[in-house]
Amino acid sequence: MADRMLQFVSLAQHQPDKRASSMRREDFAEIYADFDPAQAGAQSSRCSQCGVPFCQVHCPLANNIPDWLKLTAENRLQEAYEVSAATNTFPEICGRICPQDRLCEGNCVIEKGFESVTIGAVERFITDHAWEQGWVTPPRPRQERPQSVGIIGAGPGGLAAAERLRTLGYQVHVYDRYDRVGGLMIYGIPGFKLEKDVVLRRWKQFEAGGIQFHLGVELGRDLSFAELRARHDSVLIATGVYKARDIGGPGAGLTGIEAAMDFLTASNRQGLGDDVPDFRSGRLNAAGKRVVVIGGGDTAMDCVRTAVRQGAASVACLYRRDRANMPGSMREVKNAEEEGVQFVWLSAPEAFLGDDRVTGVRVQRMRLGLTDSSGRQAVEPTDSRVTLEADLVVKALGFDPEDLPHLWGEPGLEVSRWGTLKVEHRTQMTAMPGVFAAGDIVRGASLVVWAIRDGRDAAARMHTYMQQGTMQVAAE
Repeated sequence: MADRMLQFVSLAQHQPDKRASSMRREDFAEIYADFDPAQAGAQSSRCSQCGVPFCQVHCPLANNIPDWLKLTAENRLQEAYEVSAATNTFPEICGRICPQDRLCEGNCVIEKGFESVTIGAVERFITDHAWEQGWVTPPRPRQERPQSVGIIGAGPGGLAAAERLRTLGYQVHVYDRYDRVGGLMIYGIPGFKLEKDVVLRRWKQFEAGGIQFHLGVELGRDLSFAELRARHDSVLIATGVYKARDIGGPGAGLTGIEAAMDFLTASNRQGLGDDVPDFRSGRLNAAGKRVVVIGGGDTAMDCVRTAVRQGAASVACLYRRDRANMPGSMREVKNAEEEGVQFVWLSAPEAFLGDDRVTGVRVQRMRLGLTDSSGRQAVEPTDSRVTLEADLVVKALGFDPEDLPHLWGEPGLEVSRWGTLKVEHRTQMTAMPGVFAAGDIVRGASLVVWAIRDGRDAAARMHTYMQQGTMQVAAE
């Protein structure tokens, strides 16, 4: 079947059709159409099947991308799904929200001009098709094990670990403070990138496989960490990081300056049909307002595009560097520009204006300097300033971990100087025997795909611990 591959020389790259910006501004539905089997097969056939697949090397999950592309090109779709699912708990989610332009597709060896294989769209197609065909089944262990596992956090890391451990036969209990399963995937990521049914069907599937969920349970309030630890043979902390980084300066405490996660959670809850008083009152609703979002990552892109759909009068995004140095996905920047977002590059907020409520942001212009330790150019202030009118300012400056040892009354949980949980990285175990940690609470705010990888790795380490009964704990 070799003649079916390497078609990039004669077949152009084609992304799934995208709804017109005028239409997608009106709702929160996903903006990309699905490939049909013929389109998916044709785009898969563009893969060069290179000897060293850099797409796989640069995928946090080390997905066997060339293999399932070849199987898709050959119309062996069930096998393609099985290969994809072997390394990824949520391929249909990664296909939608991963920044492929910075990971797999961005490292495709096909030369620019021919353009990379549309890996993300094919990944999404394979699993969506598998759901339609009934090939996606609940986790079914070959044998039941008596050991019980407690997982704190029903986000991507916790769910990935839960699925792996349940498949191994453990009695898995997942605790989460929210009322739905999915964490950031439900409450942080807008529907135009990830429709909620895509996540909720995994919840039902995992329940059918025997994973038990305890929702609305907050550690330190409803259940102590010591009590949870006593219930289970092993515990995984996969809470993520949600504490918003703040911004100072004159006027920073004015009404109308909100945190990104509060803004996004209110919007997602509204879309799910919940009664959201802060949305109803207008506090977390951008309708009719002049909105300024501060930040340059994917969360900022989610905020500006959400504000557009809520009917904002105008939406501007302030970022202190330029487009080339922006950490967010360039695909998302392009989508935001198409939808009417104004990007104000090389700009940093200096002060927030207003008496009781914010009415504007005074912006200091920046210029690029030398490359810093992050590999991006440092920024230096200039003497130039400009004022942007604003009725709502959203801070999307990143997230830090909450102080879990204090919140949970558990000083045995050691933290790093960044506030993340300290683990022995070969085992992912904390300083407390049998207590593991994975995802953003260990590595800091990162991508969903990295949380999935960490959760799967933690499940393997927990399995080893429970079978051997001992393991080296976190280094001092």
